[in-house]
Amino acid sequence: MQNRIFSHIFGDLARDFGEPVMLWQIGVLLATLAVAWLLARLLRRTLDLRRQTRYQTLRFGAESLNRAFFPLTGAALVWLARAITAQFMHTSLLDLALVPLFGIGFIYIVFFFARRVFSHDGETHAWLFLVEKIVSLVVWIAMALTVMGIQDDVIAWMASVKFRVANAHLTLLSLTTGLLWVCVTMIVAMWLGAAFEDRLMRAKTLDANLKVVVARVGRAAFVLAAVLISLSLVGIDITVLGVFGGALGVGLGFGLQKIASNYVSGFIILIDRSLRIGDTINVTGLQGMVTQIRTRYTVVRGLDGIETLIPNEKLITDVVQNQSSYLTRGYAKAAVQVAYTSDVEHAMTLLAQAAEGVARVLQEPAPTPYLAGFGADGINLELGFWIEDAATGTSAVRSAVNRNIWRLFSEHGISIPYAQREVRIVGNVGDTLSRPVTITAPAANQADKAG
Repeated sequence: MQNRIFSHIFGDLARDFGEPVMLWQIGVLLATLAVAWLLARLLRRTLDLRRQTRYQTLRFGAESLNRAFFPLTGAALVWLARAITAQFMHTSLLDLALVPLFGIGFIYIVFFFARRVFSHDGETHAWLFLVEKIVSLVVWIAMALTVMGIQDDVIAWMASVKFRVANAHLTLLSLTTGLLWVCVTMIVAMWLGAAFEDRLMRAKTLDANLKVVVARVGRAAFVLAAVLISLSLVGIDITVLGVFGGALGVGLGFGLQKIASNYVSGFIILIDRSLRIGDTINVTGLQGMVTQIRTRYTVVRGLDGIETLIPNEKLITDVVQNQSSYLTRGYAKAAVQVAYTSDVEHAMTLLAQAAEGVARVLQEPAPTPYLAGFGADGINLELGFWIEDAATGTSAVRSAVNRNIWRLFSEHGISIPYAQREVRIVGNVGDTLSRPVTITAPAANQADKAG
């Protein structure tokens, strides 16, 4: 074995070393690598320009793809040069150069696909580092075996190692090949699903809900096809999956009823477009804006900024108020009480003026004051007005209107009364104390002036 390895690595090179043919091989190799470097540089610039103009979401992982251009282009040109020059001279150096060029290029190509699969918006997944290390190790081992010329012996040894799993007779080679095919088909399926989703999300003619539904169904279809194909390649009869699928359906019907109901409800919401991302809804007392519609739940961001996860089943079975189906505005009220001695008509005019000039308060429909009722301490007035983009919050707008009411009432002498209470002291403590005593105070917005 040692003599064979030694002769395979150095035999052909030693035979050509010192001969003019070695200089010719070195010249051909350097020329092909120079041409490959120029072509790779030109191709890299062309694809970088396209990414900047069209494919913003595909930029992550482009570094690995750029690094793969030179070795792959070099391997293609060296293989072509070897096929041409093999008719005239020995090509031992070109044969040896093909192995690292093709192997390194293959590693970078796998890195590109892995980063497209195990990443989202530039954030790497925990599995990415492990996949890259395993691929690098396997490819470098394969290159070493190829250079030493013992790859056929290793494959024969793996085929001779046999073992039994249940009723199946397997070899180390068939098991390794099966696992390799499963990994390859799954990665390709996940990459196709990610590419399909990216292209679908860039479409401007499709509805947002329809994009989400088609993207998720497409990803599931690619993964299912990959599983079936990989099982067939390994040699597993996929007809036995019918029994397993029936048992799984029964289990879903009983044990996972709620989860399955939420998943089905999520697809119904997306398909019938009853809710959209950005809608302001009110469900079971919770009011907020829909930020995400997931398969199992919907994320609603309340007016206080807190996000709540609502199971999709509740959005199907409960009453949901969609305040954004046709209007993005919201109705608000400002309540105030004035003294019975105040000019009510003048106070209502000032209420309407208090909403003028306030940001996001709509003038159409115009703010309208109302006399809501007669209270124990004064007359109850209300100002009704509409707020633009109510889902972004209404507290600041109502605060600005209330501040204007306070200022205008103080400037025009409209009194906001304190509560008035009558206290009676019952008992034989004298005629003076038995008479009712009224406790009053000046108007709230007139207290400073009275002092």
